[in-house]
Amino acid sequence: MSNQGKFIAGIYPGTFDPVTKGHLHLIRRASLMVDKLIVAVADSPKKEPFFSYDERVDMLQEDISNLPEKGCEIAVLPFNKLLIHFARDVNATLIFRGLRAVSDFEYEFQMTGMNSKLDPEIETVFLMASDKWQFVSSSFVKEISSLNGDVSEFVTPQVLNKLNKKFEKQN
Repeated sequence: MSNQGKFIAGIYPGTFDPVTKGHLHLIRRASLMVDKLIVAVADSPKKEPFFSYDERVDMLQEDISNLPEKGCEIAVLPFNKLLIHFARDVNATLIFRGLRAVSDFEYEFQMTGMNSKLDPEIETVFLMASDKWQFVSSSFVKEISSLNGDVSEFVTPQVLNKLNKKFEKQN
């Protein structure tokens, strides 16, 4: 998707703990808008992720390799620095953020304003979650799974398998 001969790279950042079908839907849509999409897996130690950094990267790589209708090359890269610095490092000019509900907007609005102050050359693009995935979050998926609920509608089979194995070890 070139814009007058200009190569456009975008980033879709997140913790992806775990990746959901909602994330994958946004990844596919974002891939249709750029020449290269980097799915950036944040270290996020303050969030105390359930899955390790490597597990989250591996899950995303596997799910993206099976993703139909990719619009461009998609790379999965870990990062543990300021998002704007990472964007500069990978020559990205767009940051994709997903919005599920009004509750997401305030936080995203503040983050976008700060990112714009740090680097006005990097734009943020908001993608509204599909109505099918608006209520899905990684936190809900983990909580439901931890209580032996069925989350198979919200994650891929490989992620479901990893969730089941993790919770078997804890129970």
